[in-house]
Amino acid sequence: MEMEKLSNGHGAAVPMDEEVPQEEQLFLQHKSGPTKTPQFTDFEGKTSLGMSVFNLSNAIMGSGILGLSYAMSNTGIVLFLVLLICITCLSSYSIHLLLRSAGVVGIRAYEHLGMRAFGHPGKIIAAVIITLHNIGAMSSYLFIVKSELPLVIQAFLGQTSGSDDWFMNGNYLIIIVTISIILPLALMKHLGYLGYTSGFSLSCMVFFLSAVIYKRFHIVCPLEAFGNYSVSTELSGDMCTTAFFTINQETAYAIPILAFAFVCHPEVLPIYTELRNPTKRRMQNVGNVSILGMFIMYFLTATFGYLTFYENTEAELLHTYSKVDPLDTLILCVRLAVLVAVTLTVPVVLFPIRRALQQLLFPGKPFHWVRHIVIAMCLLFVVNLLVILVPNIRDIFGITGATTAPSLIFILPGLFYIRIIPTEQEPMNSRPKIQAACFTALGFLFMTMSLTFIGLDWTSGGKRNLGGH
Repeated sequence: MEMEKLSNGHGAAVPMDEEVPQEEQLFLQHKSGPTKTPQFTDFEGKTSLGMSVFNLSNAIMGSGILGLSYAMSNTGIVLFLVLLICITCLSSYSIHLLLRSAGVVGIRAYEHLGMRAFGHPGKIIAAVIITLHNIGAMSSYLFIVKSELPLVIQAFLGQTSGSDDWFMNGNYLIIIVTISIILPLALMKHLGYLGYTSGFSLSCMVFFLSAVIYKRFHIVCPLEAFGNYSVSTELSGDMCTTAFFTINQETAYAIPILAFAFVCHPEVLPIYTELRNPTKRRMQNVGNVSILGMFIMYFLTATFGYLTFYENTEAELLHTYSKVDPLDTLILCVRLAVLVAVTLTVPVVLFPIRRALQQLLFPGKPFHWVRHIVIAMCLLFVVNLLVILVPNIRDIFGITGATTAPSLIFILPGLFYIRIIPTEQEPMNSRPKIQAACFTALGFLFMTMSLTFIGLDWTSGGKRNLGGH
Protein backbone atom coordinates (compact mmCIF):
# COMPACT_ATOMS: atom_id res chain seq x y z
CA MET A 1 0.00 0.00 0.00
CA GLU A 2 1.46 3.35 -1.08
CA MET A 3 1.58 6.50 0.98
CA GLU A 4 0.80 9.71 -0.87
CA LYS A 5 1.89 13.11 0.44
CA LEU A 6 -1.12 15.41 0.42
CA SER A 7 -1.19 19.15 0.12
CA ASN A 8 -3.91 19.61 2.69
CA GLY A 9 -2.46 22.30 4.89
CA HIS A 10 -0.89 19.85 7.32
CA GLY A 11 1.35 17.85 5.00
CA ALA A 12 0.07 14.59 6.45
CA ALA A 13 0.78 11.34 4.70
CA VAL A 14 -2.42 9.49 3.97
CA PRO A 15 -2.70 5.90 2.82
CA MET A 16 -4.48 5.31 -0.47
CA ASP A 17 -6.52 2.14 -0.14
CA GLU A 18 -7.04 0.94 -3.70
CA GLU A 19 -9.33 -1.89 -2.61
CA VAL A 20 -12.09 0.51 -1.57
CA PRO A 21 -14.26 1.60 -4.51
CA GLN A 22 -13.75 5.24 -5.38
CA GLU A 23 -17.51 5.92 -5.26
CA GLU A 24 -17.67 4.82 -1.64
CA GLN A 25 -14.46 6.44 -0.33
CA LEU A 26 -14.86 8.91 2.49
CA PHE A 27 -12.88 12.11 2.44
CA LEU A 28 -9.33 11.19 3.32
CA GLN A 29 -8.58 11.55 6.96
CA HIS A 30 -5.52 12.44 9.00
CA LYS A 31 -4.15 9.70 11.23
CA SER A 32 -2.29 10.21 14.46
CA GLY A 33 -1.35 6.89 16.00
CA PRO A 34 -4.32 4.75 16.96
CA THR A 35 -6.63 7.74 17.39
CA LYS A 36 -9.05 8.33 14.51
CA THR A 37 -9.71 11.99 13.91
CA PRO A 38 -12.80 13.43 12.19
CA GLN A 39 -12.88 12.87 8.46
CA PHE A 40 -11.19 15.37 6.18
CA THR A 41 -11.56 18.35 8.49
CA ASP A 42 -10.98 19.71 11.95
CA PHE A 43 -14.59 19.09 12.93
CA GLU A 44 -17.04 16.31 12.28
CA GLY A 45 -19.60 17.02 9.58
CA LYS A 46 -23.11 17.07 11.05
CA THR A 47 -25.21 18.58 8.26
CA SER A 48 -27.89 16.22 6.95
CA LEU A 49 -28.29 15.41 3.28
CA GLY A 50 -31.56 17.35 3.08
CA MET A 51 -30.10 20.44 4.72
CA SER A 52 -27.12 20.25 2.36
CA VAL A 53 -29.54 20.18 -0.58
CA PHE A 54 -31.14 23.36 0.79
CA ASN A 55 -27.74 25.05 1.07
CA LEU A 56 -26.55 24.09 -2.41
CA SER A 57 -29.91 24.92 -4.01
CA ASN A 58 -29.83 28.31 -2.37
CA ALA A 59 -26.29 28.82 -3.67
CA ILE A 60 -27.46 27.97 -7.20
CA MET A 61 -30.57 30.13 -7.09
CA GLY A 62 -29.92 33.80 -7.65
CA SER A 63 -31.05 36.98 -9.32
CA GLY A 64 -30.63 35.34 -12.72
CA ILE A 65 -34.06 33.74 -12.28
CA LEU A 66 -35.61 37.15 -12.96
CA GLY A 67 -34.04 37.22 -16.43
CA LEU A 68 -34.91 33.71 -17.62
CA SER A 69 -38.23 34.69 -19.22
CA TYR A 70 -36.41 37.42 -21.12
CA ALA A 71 -33.89 34.84 -22.30
CA MET A 72 -36.71 32.56 -23.49
CA SER A 73 -38.35 35.44 -25.37
CA ASN A 74 -35.13 35.75 -27.39
CA THR A 75 -34.52 32.04 -27.99
CA GLY A 76 -37.95 30.43 -28.19
CA ILE A 77 -39.16 27.62 -25.94
CA VAL A 78 -37.41 24.75 -27.72
CA LEU A 79 -33.98 26.41 -28.01
CA PHE A 80 -34.20 27.64 -24.43
CA LEU A 81 -35.00 24.12 -23.20
CA VAL A 82 -32.05 22.68 -25.15
CA LEU A 83 -29.67 25.28 -23.71
CA LEU A 84 -31.06 24.79 -20.19
CA ILE A 85 -30.59 21.01 -20.40
CA CYS A 86 -27.02 21.45 -21.66
CA ILE A 87 -26.06 23.87 -18.88
CA THR A 88 -27.72 21.62 -16.29
CA CYS A 89 -25.83 18.51 -17.41
CA LEU A 90 -22.52 20.39 -17.68
CA SER A 91 -22.96 21.80 -14.16
CA SER A 92 -23.58 18.32 -12.76
CA TYR A 93 -20.53 16.97 -14.61
CA SER A 94 -18.45 19.85 -13.26
CA ILE A 95 -19.43 18.91 -9.69
CA HIS A 96 -18.42 15.32 -10.50
CA LEU A 97 -14.95 16.50 -11.57
CA LEU A 98 -14.53 18.54 -8.39
CA LEU A 99 -15.59 15.66 -6.15
CA ARG A 100 -13.33 13.18 -7.93
CA SER A 101 -10.37 15.52 -7.58
CA ALA A 102 -11.14 16.25 -3.92
CA GLY A 103 -11.67 12.55 -3.17
CA VAL A 104 -8.22 11.61 -4.50
CA VAL A 105 -6.20 14.15 -2.53
CA GLY A 106 -8.48 14.80 0.46
CA ILE A 107 -8.80 18.55 0.00
CA ARG A 108 -11.72 20.50 1.35
CA ALA A 109 -11.63 23.84 -0.47
CA TYR A 110 -11.69 25.00 -4.09
CA GLU A 111 -8.50 27.01 -3.70
CA HIS A 112 -6.78 24.02 -2.06
CA LEU A 113 -7.40 22.10 -5.27
CA GLY A 114 -5.67 24.92 -7.13
CA MET A 115 -2.71 24.58 -4.77
CA ARG A 116 -2.55 20.81 -5.30
CA ALA A 117 -2.84 21.11 -9.09
CA PHE A 118 -0.63 24.13 -9.87
CA GLY A 119 1.10 25.12 -6.65
CA HIS A 120 0.81 28.53 -5.04
CA PRO A 121 -0.09 30.36 -8.30
CA GLY A 122 -3.03 27.97 -8.76
CA LYS A 123 -4.22 28.68 -5.24
CA ILE A 124 -4.05 32.45 -5.81
CA ILE A 125 -5.87 32.26 -9.15
CA ALA A 126 -8.68 30.12 -7.71
CA ALA A 127 -9.09 32.37 -4.68
CA VAL A 128 -9.14 35.55 -6.78
CA ILE A 129 -11.72 34.15 -9.23
CA ILE A 130 -13.96 33.01 -6.38
CA THR A 131 -13.66 36.37 -4.65
CA LEU A 132 -14.44 38.41 -7.78
CA HIS A 133 -17.38 36.25 -8.80
CA ASN A 134 -19.02 36.12 -5.40
CA ILE A 135 -18.50 39.82 -4.73
CA GLY A 136 -20.32 40.42 -8.02
CA ALA A 137 -23.08 38.05 -6.95
CA MET A 138 -23.44 39.70 -3.54
CA SER A 139 -23.55 43.11 -5.20
CA SER A 140 -26.29 42.00 -7.59
CA TYR A 141 -28.38 40.79 -4.65
CA LEU A 142 -27.95 44.05 -2.77
CA PHE A 143 -28.77 45.98 -5.93
CA ILE A 144 -32.12 44.18 -5.95
CA VAL A 145 -32.64 45.25 -2.33
CA LYS A 146 -31.66 48.81 -3.20
CA SER A 147 -34.08 49.05 -6.13
CA GLU A 148 -37.00 46.90 -4.99
CA LEU A 149 -37.30 47.61 -1.24
CA PRO A 150 -38.25 51.30 -1.74
CA LEU A 151 -40.99 50.17 -4.16
CA VAL A 152 -42.32 47.72 -1.57
CA ILE A 153 -42.42 50.44 1.09
CA GLN A 154 -44.04 52.80 -1.42
CA ALA A 155 -46.76 50.25 -2.19
CA PHE A 156 -47.41 49.61 1.51
CA LEU A 157 -47.88 53.35 1.97
CA GLY A 158 -50.26 53.44 -0.99
CA GLN A 159 -48.13 55.92 -2.90
CA THR A 160 -47.81 55.91 -6.69
CA SER A 161 -44.59 57.93 -6.74
CA GLY A 162 -41.44 58.10 -4.68
CA SER A 163 -40.51 60.63 -2.02
CA ASP A 164 -37.37 62.17 -0.51
CA ASP A 165 -37.89 60.54 2.89
CA TRP A 166 -34.89 58.65 4.24
CA PHE A 167 -36.83 55.39 4.45
CA MET A 168 -37.41 55.58 0.68
CA ASN A 169 -33.70 55.91 -0.03
CA GLY A 170 -32.27 52.60 -1.25
CA ASN A 171 -28.76 53.46 -0.04
CA TYR A 172 -29.92 53.79 3.56
CA LEU A 173 -32.05 50.68 3.28
CA ILE A 174 -29.24 48.37 2.15
CA ILE A 175 -27.11 49.52 5.08
CA ILE A 176 -29.95 48.78 7.50
CA VAL A 177 -30.61 45.36 5.94
CA THR A 178 -26.90 44.51 5.98
CA ILE A 179 -26.41 45.38 9.65
CA SER A 180 -29.66 43.90 10.99
CA ILE A 181 -30.01 40.71 8.89
CA ILE A 182 -27.02 39.83 6.72
CA LEU A 183 -24.17 40.48 9.18
CA PRO A 184 -25.55 38.29 12.04
CA LEU A 185 -26.01 35.37 9.62
CA ALA A 186 -22.56 35.92 8.11
CA LEU A 187 -20.94 35.67 11.56
CA MET A 188 -22.02 32.05 12.03
CA LYS A 189 -19.10 29.65 12.25
CA HIS A 190 -20.35 26.88 9.98
CA LEU A 191 -22.25 27.01 6.71
CA GLY A 192 -24.51 24.12 7.71
CA TYR A 193 -26.38 26.32 10.19
CA LEU A 194 -27.63 28.44 7.31
CA GLY A 195 -29.63 25.47 6.01
CA TYR A 196 -32.66 26.77 7.88
CA THR A 197 -32.51 30.20 6.27
CA SER A 198 -31.69 28.53 2.94
CA GLY A 199 -34.86 26.48 3.16
CA PHE A 200 -36.90 29.57 3.94
CA SER A 201 -35.26 31.41 1.05
CA LEU A 202 -36.15 28.59 -1.33
CA SER A 203 -39.75 28.64 -0.13
CA CYS A 204 -39.89 32.35 -1.01
CA MET A 205 -38.78 31.56 -4.55
CA VAL A 206 -41.36 28.77 -4.80
CA PHE A 207 -43.96 31.41 -3.93
CA PHE A 208 -42.53 33.61 -6.68
CA LEU A 209 -42.93 30.73 -9.16
CA SER A 210 -46.51 30.12 -7.99
CA ALA A 211 -47.37 33.77 -8.58
CA VAL A 212 -45.85 33.68 -12.06
CA ILE A 213 -47.99 30.65 -12.94
CA TYR A 214 -51.10 32.26 -11.45
CA LYS A 215 -50.60 35.53 -13.32
CA ARG A 216 -50.23 33.65 -16.61
CA PHE A 217 -53.96 32.86 -16.49
CA HIS A 218 -55.08 36.31 -15.26
CA ILE A 219 -53.22 38.67 -17.58
CA VAL A 220 -54.65 38.70 -21.08
CA CYS A 221 -52.47 39.32 -24.11
CA PRO A 222 -52.34 41.73 -25.86
CA LEU A 223 -52.16 44.18 -23.00
CA GLU A 224 -54.19 47.32 -23.46
CA ALA A 225 -51.92 49.37 -21.23
CA PHE A 226 -48.72 48.98 -19.27
CA GLY A 227 -49.54 51.19 -16.30
CA ASN A 228 -48.81 54.72 -17.52
CA TYR A 229 -47.22 53.39 -20.70
CA SER A 230 -49.67 53.14 -23.58
CA VAL A 231 -49.24 50.22 -25.95
CA SER A 232 -49.10 51.05 -29.64
CA THR A 233 -52.48 50.80 -31.35
CA GLU A 234 -50.83 48.94 -34.22
CA LEU A 235 -50.17 45.59 -32.65
CA SER A 236 -48.02 43.14 -34.55
CA GLY A 237 -49.77 39.96 -35.58
CA ASP A 238 -47.30 37.72 -33.76
CA MET A 239 -47.20 39.78 -30.58
CA CYS A 240 -48.96 37.03 -28.62
CA THR A 241 -47.71 34.07 -30.63
CA THR A 242 -45.54 31.47 -28.94
CA ALA A 243 -42.09 31.22 -30.53
CA PHE A 244 -40.44 27.81 -30.35
CA PHE A 245 -37.17 28.76 -32.02
CA THR A 246 -35.92 32.34 -32.28
CA ILE A 247 -32.58 33.89 -33.24
CA ASN A 248 -32.03 37.63 -32.87
CA GLN A 249 -29.43 40.09 -31.57
CA GLU A 250 -30.27 39.35 -27.93
CA THR A 251 -30.08 35.56 -28.30
CA ALA A 252 -26.33 35.68 -27.64
CA TYR A 253 -27.00 36.61 -24.01
CA ALA A 254 -29.15 33.57 -23.27
CA ILE A 255 -26.15 31.31 -22.54
CA PRO A 256 -24.48 33.77 -20.11
CA ILE A 257 -27.78 34.28 -18.26
CA LEU A 258 -28.25 30.52 -17.91
CA ALA A 259 -24.63 29.90 -16.94
CA PHE A 260 -24.70 32.59 -14.25
CA ALA A 261 -27.89 31.06 -12.87
CA PHE A 262 -26.13 27.73 -12.19
CA VAL A 263 -22.83 28.86 -10.64
CA CYS A 264 -22.54 27.19 -7.24
CA HIS A 265 -19.16 25.47 -7.48
CA PRO A 266 -17.22 27.46 -4.84
CA GLU A 267 -19.83 26.28 -2.30
CA VAL A 268 -19.67 22.59 -3.27
CA LEU A 269 -16.58 21.61 -1.26
CA PRO A 270 -17.48 23.60 1.89
CA ILE A 271 -20.90 21.94 1.85
CA TYR A 272 -19.21 18.58 1.20
CA THR A 273 -16.96 19.16 4.20
CA GLU A 274 -19.88 19.66 6.58
CA LEU A 275 -21.99 16.81 5.16
CA ARG A 276 -22.69 13.96 7.56
CA ASN A 277 -20.92 10.77 6.36
CA PRO A 278 -19.24 12.66 3.48
CA THR A 279 -18.89 10.19 0.60
CA LYS A 280 -18.57 11.22 -3.00
CA ARG A 281 -21.80 9.42 -3.87
CA ARG A 282 -23.79 11.24 -1.18
CA MET A 283 -22.43 14.63 -2.22
CA GLN A 284 -23.03 13.90 -5.90
CA ASN A 285 -26.62 13.08 -4.95
CA VAL A 286 -26.84 16.44 -3.17
CA GLY A 287 -25.57 18.15 -6.31
CA ASN A 288 -27.86 16.24 -8.67
CA VAL A 289 -30.98 16.82 -6.59
CA SER A 290 -30.20 20.52 -6.17
CA ILE A 291 -29.48 21.05 -9.87
CA LEU A 292 -32.54 19.06 -10.95
CA GLY A 293 -34.75 21.08 -8.61
CA MET A 294 -33.38 24.35 -9.97
CA PHE A 295 -33.78 23.07 -13.55
CA ILE A 296 -37.50 22.47 -12.97
CA MET A 297 -37.94 25.79 -11.18
CA TYR A 298 -36.04 27.76 -13.82
CA PHE A 299 -37.90 26.20 -16.74
CA LEU A 300 -41.34 26.73 -15.20
CA THR A 301 -40.53 30.33 -14.27
CA ALA A 302 -39.18 31.13 -17.72
CA THR A 303 -42.06 29.43 -19.53
CA PHE A 304 -44.98 30.93 -17.64
CA GLY A 305 -43.34 34.35 -17.50
CA TYR A 306 -42.75 34.28 -21.23
CA LEU A 307 -46.26 33.00 -22.01
CA THR A 308 -47.65 35.95 -20.03
CA PHE A 309 -45.88 38.79 -21.87
CA TYR A 310 -44.36 37.16 -24.98
CA GLU A 311 -42.28 39.77 -26.84
CA ASN A 312 -43.09 42.39 -24.19
CA THR A 313 -41.05 40.46 -21.59
CA GLU A 314 -38.42 42.72 -20.04
CA ALA A 315 -35.00 41.81 -18.69
CA GLU A 316 -36.36 41.85 -15.13
CA LEU A 317 -39.64 39.98 -14.93
CA LEU A 318 -40.97 41.76 -11.84
CA HIS A 319 -40.56 45.11 -13.56
CA THR A 320 -42.84 43.89 -16.36
CA TYR A 321 -45.56 43.01 -13.85
CA SER A 322 -45.25 46.41 -12.21
CA LYS A 323 -46.13 48.09 -15.51
CA VAL A 324 -49.41 46.18 -15.62
CA ASP A 325 -50.45 47.21 -12.11
CA PRO A 326 -47.89 48.94 -9.84
CA LEU A 327 -50.03 48.35 -6.73
CA ASP A 328 -50.94 44.71 -7.39
CA THR A 329 -51.10 43.01 -3.98
CA LEU A 330 -49.86 39.62 -5.17
CA ILE A 331 -46.90 41.11 -7.03
CA LEU A 332 -46.16 43.20 -3.95
CA CYS A 333 -45.95 40.00 -1.91
CA VAL A 334 -43.77 38.44 -4.60
CA ARG A 335 -41.40 41.40 -4.47
CA LEU A 336 -41.18 41.00 -0.73
CA ALA A 337 -40.49 37.25 -1.08
CA VAL A 338 -37.73 37.85 -3.63
CA LEU A 339 -36.19 40.46 -1.34
CA VAL A 340 -36.16 37.97 1.52
CA ALA A 341 -34.69 35.26 -0.72
CA VAL A 342 -31.80 37.34 -2.06
CA THR A 343 -31.10 38.82 1.38
CA LEU A 344 -30.76 35.35 2.92
CA THR A 345 -28.55 34.22 0.04
CA VAL A 346 -25.88 36.85 0.68
CA PRO A 347 -24.42 35.10 3.79
CA VAL A 348 -24.20 31.77 1.90
CA VAL A 349 -22.25 33.47 -0.90
CA LEU A 350 -20.00 35.25 1.60
CA PHE A 351 -18.66 32.03 3.16
CA PRO A 352 -16.45 30.88 0.24
CA ILE A 353 -15.09 34.42 -0.19
CA ARG A 354 -14.01 34.48 3.44
CA ARG A 355 -12.55 31.00 3.11
CA ALA A 356 -10.58 32.07 0.02
CA LEU A 357 -9.24 35.20 1.74
CA GLN A 358 -8.24 33.21 4.81
CA GLN A 359 -6.32 30.76 2.64
CA LEU A 360 -4.54 33.63 0.88
CA LEU A 361 -3.80 35.87 3.85
CA PHE A 362 -3.65 33.42 6.79
CA PRO A 363 -2.65 29.98 5.42
CA GLY A 364 -2.47 27.25 8.03
CA LYS A 365 -3.87 29.46 10.80
CA PRO A 366 -6.49 27.93 13.13
CA PHE A 367 -9.97 29.39 13.39
CA HIS A 368 -10.13 32.70 15.23
CA TRP A 369 -13.31 34.62 15.94
CA VAL A 370 -11.78 38.08 15.56
CA ARG A 371 -10.41 37.26 12.10
CA HIS A 372 -13.70 35.57 11.18
CA ILE A 373 -15.72 38.66 12.13
CA VAL A 374 -13.35 41.27 10.69
CA ILE A 375 -13.23 39.63 7.25
CA ALA A 376 -17.03 39.41 7.10
CA MET A 377 -17.44 43.06 8.09
CA CYS A 378 -14.83 44.23 5.58
CA LEU A 379 -16.45 42.25 2.75
CA LEU A 380 -19.90 43.63 3.51
CA PHE A 381 -18.49 47.14 3.76
CA VAL A 382 -16.85 46.85 0.32
CA VAL A 383 -20.00 45.42 -1.28
CA ASN A 384 -22.22 48.11 0.26
CA LEU A 385 -19.81 50.82 -0.88
CA LEU A 386 -19.81 49.37 -4.40
CA VAL A 387 -23.61 49.28 -4.57
CA ILE A 388 -23.96 52.82 -3.20
CA LEU A 389 -21.28 54.58 -5.23
CA VAL A 390 -21.68 52.87 -8.61
CA PRO A 391 -25.08 53.71 -10.15
CA ASN A 392 -24.93 50.98 -12.80
CA ILE A 393 -22.34 48.20 -12.75
CA ARG A 394 -24.26 45.95 -15.12
CA ASP A 395 -21.48 46.05 -17.70
CA ILE A 396 -18.82 45.35 -15.06
CA PHE A 397 -20.81 42.34 -13.88
CA GLY A 398 -21.09 41.28 -17.50
CA ILE A 399 -17.30 41.25 -17.90
CA THR A 400 -16.59 39.52 -14.58
CA GLY A 401 -19.42 37.07 -15.14
CA ALA A 402 -18.19 36.22 -18.62
CA THR A 403 -14.77 35.41 -17.18
CA THR A 404 -15.39 34.02 -13.68
CA ALA A 405 -18.49 31.93 -14.45
CA PRO A 406 -16.85 29.78 -17.18
CA SER A 407 -13.70 29.59 -15.05
CA LEU A 408 -15.59 28.17 -12.07
CA ILE A 409 -17.92 25.87 -14.03
CA PHE A 410 -15.73 24.64 -16.90
CA ILE A 411 -12.06 25.63 -16.90
CA LEU A 412 -10.79 25.11 -13.36
CA PRO A 413 -12.67 21.84 -12.58
CA GLY A 414 -11.40 20.33 -15.85
CA LEU A 415 -7.81 21.46 -15.26
CA PHE A 416 -7.89 20.29 -11.64
CA TYR A 417 -9.08 16.86 -12.72
CA ILE A 418 -6.40 16.52 -15.41
CA ARG A 419 -3.59 17.58 -13.06
CA ILE A 420 -4.70 15.85 -9.85
CA ILE A 421 -5.86 12.41 -11.01
CA PRO A 422 -2.64 10.34 -11.27
CA THR A 423 -1.59 9.31 -14.78
CA GLU A 424 -1.02 5.79 -13.43
CA GLN A 425 -4.73 5.65 -12.64
CA GLU A 426 -5.98 7.51 -15.71
CA PRO A 427 -3.49 8.21 -18.54
CA MET A 428 -3.79 11.43 -20.50
CA ASN A 429 -5.27 9.55 -23.45
CA SER A 430 -7.95 7.92 -21.29
CA ARG A 431 -11.57 8.77 -21.99
CA PRO A 432 -12.23 10.60 -18.65
CA LYS A 433 -9.25 12.92 -19.12
CA ILE A 434 -10.07 13.57 -22.77
CA GLN A 435 -13.60 14.50 -21.66
CA ALA A 436 -12.18 16.81 -19.01
CA ALA A 437 -9.91 18.45 -21.60
CA CYS A 438 -12.86 19.01 -23.96
CA PHE A 439 -14.85 20.39 -21.02
CA THR A 440 -12.06 22.89 -20.31
CA ALA A 441 -11.85 23.88 -23.98
CA LEU A 442 -15.60 24.48 -23.96
CA GLY A 443 -15.09 26.90 -21.07
CA PHE A 444 -12.51 28.89 -22.99
CA LEU A 445 -14.84 28.95 -26.02
CA PHE A 446 -17.71 30.17 -23.88
CA MET A 447 -15.51 32.88 -22.34
CA THR A 448 -14.31 34.09 -25.74
CA MET A 449 -17.83 34.20 -27.17
CA SER A 450 -19.24 36.04 -24.16
CA LEU A 451 -16.51 38.67 -24.13
CA THR A 452 -16.87 39.13 -27.90
CA PHE A 453 -20.63 39.66 -27.74
CA ILE A 454 -20.31 42.03 -24.77
CA GLY A 455 -17.69 44.01 -26.66
CA LEU A 456 -19.98 44.22 -29.70
CA ASP A 457 -22.82 45.31 -27.44
CA TRP A 458 -20.66 48.09 -25.99
CA THR A 459 -19.53 49.32 -29.41
CA SER A 460 -23.14 49.39 -30.63
CA GLY A 461 -24.26 51.30 -27.54
CA GLY A 462 -26.64 48.54 -26.39
CA LYS A 463 -28.35 48.63 -23.01
CA ARG A 464 -29.03 44.97 -22.48
CA ASN A 465 -29.25 43.29 -19.12
CA LEU A 466 -26.94 40.32 -18.89
CA GLY A 467 -28.63 38.90 -15.85
CA GLY A 468 -26.61 37.58 -12.94
CA HIS A 469 -26.22 34.73 -10.57
